[in-house]
Amino acid sequence: MSENARGSVRIEPGHKRVRAYLNGELVADTRTPFLVWEHPYYPTYYLPAADVRAALIDADETEHSPSRGDAEILHVKVATATAERAARRYPASPLEQLRSLVRIDWNAMTEWLEEDEPVYTHPRDPYKRVDILASSRHVRVELDGVTVAESRQPRILFETGLPPRYYLPLPDVRMDLLRPSETTSHCPYKGTASYWSVDAGRGEHKDIVWIYRTPLAESQKIAGLACFYDERADVYLDGELQDKPKTPFS
Repeated sequence: MSENARGSVRIEPGHKRVRAYLNGELVADTRTPFLVWEHPYYPTYYLPAADVRAALIDADETEHSPSRGDAEILHVKVATATAERAARRYPASPLEQLRSLVRIDWNAMTEWLEEDEPVYTHPRDPYKRVDILASSRHVRVELDGVTVAESRQPRILFETGLPPRYYLPLPDVRMDLLRPSETTSHCPYKGTASYWSVDAGRGEHKDIVWIYRTPLAESQKIAGLACFYDERADVYLDGELQDKPKTPFS
């Protein structure tokens, strides 16, 4: 792994073909993307300007980054749509590798592909690993003094940089206390999650349980299992109350 550090930024070349679409139209298509860690948690794609197919229109704005320098703010325009202020260019960056690259806002695009597969939320981090292991450990989840789930057959998901997550079979969860939610979230490693809230008798705990009904291929072992936010519940592992994780991302 090569590293170009200034502040907390790390830069390295990627090896996947990356494409971005807006309203069904191709915005960028590159075989030489760069992964840029603007913060420690996951990378962002920066793409060679020559591989951007959409029109980049100067928004007459700049934005300063202590590590990356001054960014030119650009609108991204295709024939049928414009994503306003959706691109950044750093022509005079103190990080030389960034000077010929364009950063396109992930959420401003309607689709991203790595090779020929959609990827959601952010690029996959090549240094992050997800292991899902069958276990016979005793997991008990308590809310407001009520046991809302208890299982001796969890699947434990270990993800680099995050606390273990305990995925439990639905028969081991108090389904009568769960309230369906319209909330969804997306993970580039696991897929799309839907949520439940829980009312154990003292008020609703909103979106405290999630489930991946049709996870991505690499995470099939958690399909149809329920997971509680350990940060917001009392979780006992083999009878021992666990410390609540303090993490910025779940």
